[in-house]
Amino acid sequence: MRTRNLSVLVACGIVIIGGLNLIGQDKPKSKKAPAKFQAKFETTAGDFVIEVQREWAPIGADRFYYLVNNGLYDGCKFFRIVPDFMVQFGINGDPNISAQWQKANLKDDPLMKSNKRGFVTFAKAGLPNSRTTQIFINYKDNSAVLDRSGFAPFGQVVKGMDVVDMINGEYGEKPDQLQVQAIGNKYLEAEFPNLDGIIKATIIDPR
Repeated sequence: MRTRNLSVLVACGIVIIGGLNLIGQDKPKSKKAPAKFQAKFETTAGDFVIEVQREWAPIGADRFYYLVNNGLYDGCKFFRIVPDFMVQFGINGDPNISAQWQKANLKDDPLMKSNKRGFVTFAKAGLPNSRTTQIFINYKDNSAVLDRSGFAPFGQVVKGMDVVDMINGEYGEKPDQLQVQAIGNKYLEAEFPNLDGIIKATIIDPR
């Protein structure tokens, strides 16, 4: 069961190349995250807020800050839900954008916090330094499974965890990640029309 759970956390994204803005805006916003910030996710299930502590996982926090600021998560679907484990998202609905992130791997952050309920972590493959754009939110305390495998949380849901719990999980793990990468939301909307998704993600002032 543990092997199965880890296998669902495959990450398929990439990093910023030479400072280029790959999200389609004129100028990319700062890649370095503040010491502490919040990101509000407006979704079809409701709104939730992730608070990031950069000291927990600075490499992951910087990537997340950049991606939210530049719209990578806008329109993304919650394409993988494992009951009593986690909900995963982070493949852009436009396959042309996703293709630009498929080799942007991040170095691993040391584990500073445990994968408890509501904590947010980048997905990765079985190899070191394989984090890209996909992230997941833990539905329960998964520290026994994920901590020893080096999944380093960079933040946690501080508002709207009840919304996260209500994200539609009727399709479970059925969506094919390769198809999502190749076809994007057209594939998901045609085959899995009831998936919940992100309308917009924005950085907000935590004070």
